[in-house]
Amino acid sequence: MSDLKKTIDIEMVKAANSRDKLRLATIRMVKSSIKNKEIDTKKELSDQDIIKIMATMIKQRNESIRLFKEGGRNELADKEALEIEILQGFLPPPMSKEEIIAAAGEIINNVGASGLKDLGKVMKEIAHVTSGRALGKEVSQIVKDLLATAN
Repeated sequence: MSDLKKTIDIEMVKAANSRDKLRLATIRMVKSSIKNKEIDTKKELSDQDIIKIMATMIKQRNESIRLFKEGGRNELADKEALEIEILQGFLPPPMSKEEIIAAAGEIINNVGASGLKDLGKVMKEIAHVTSGRALGKEVSQIVKDLLATAN
């Protein structure tokens, strides 16, 4: 069993014991998503796989917050924001812009990228480094900027 999975189990017990309903429900959702993915793939997930699942859940909640606010449902937006905080507690610390630039520069050199035509190659490699630690949109923009200046 992965370390992150063990941590999730421990935190679920703590949430149940402290009667923290929102935290418990959020952690149960995570465990359910992990279990479904394991059934689909027929293998036990690594920490990196679990981080990807949680990053997707955060992305979905950010979209829900936007829609709830547009619809004037601020109480639901607040609930989603609290769920994001809980999920982020399990993830590694987010990468700073400088860390993303450094990682992208290294990958650009490693794959021999020379311009925007190599964007796909670089994004494929950097996704392994930034998954769950940086927004894909931000990473993509930084890589595009670096590749544009590489010409």
